[in-house]
Amino acid sequence: MNTYVDGNKGLNLLDFAYEKCLNGVPKVSKPISELADDYIKKYGRTDIAINKLIKNQLSKNTINGFVTSFGGFVTMPVTLLANVTSVIYVQMRMIASIAIIRGYDLTDDEVQTFVYSCMVGKGVTDVFKQAGVQVTNKISLSAVNKIPGRVLTTINQAIGFRFITKAGAKGTINLGKVIPIIGAGVGATFDYTTTRLIANRAKKVFEGNNVIYFSLF
Repeated sequence: MNTYVDGNKGLNLLDFAYEKCLNGVPKVSKPISELADDYIKKYGRTDIAINKLIKNQLSKNTINGFVTSFGGFVTMPVTLLANVTSVIYVQMRMIASIAIIRGYDLTDDEVQTFVYSCMVGKGVTDVFKQAGVQVTNKISLSAVNKIPGRVLTTINQAIGFRFITKAGAKGTINLGKVIPIIGAGVGATFDYTTTRLIANRAKKVFEGNNVIYFSLF
């Protein structure tokens, strides 16, 4: 297995989903700033806003679990695999919205890396260390801002590699074809559980307006 090539595949997948999060998908979803603003206007930049957002996204992912398990979501007008368009896209929008509510700027490369890290979870500390960045169990956004762009790209590629290998092992993504055929109930349960874990992770990562430390896990 060529780690570099697979890392690029995973990174391209994450980059594509991230761009769609920022700009939205015509007739499908609004730009992420508008989604986050809806919650900010109603509840302010509070935990209540984030919890309401998460509840809504969990509901979406449970529904999508049933749909994509039958392969019915491939009609979505986005050139991605079925489960990527429905589940991973919703998960990334949830993470990005939490970041906005907490006051982070999604156009910052470092914040983008943090969003990608939330999709992967365990092992992110090792990714930074392997790229030559000395970290403990926490790292601040200001510290990441000092990392050269080429090193940040290497980190993103490594995260992309972990993303596709982790998802592929769980049967979420098949880079060669559409997702494996599984029972609808199984798909829904997996999507809900995974999205809940990612939601809790994102809440810890984006804890406070560019000041609180980003916990690596």
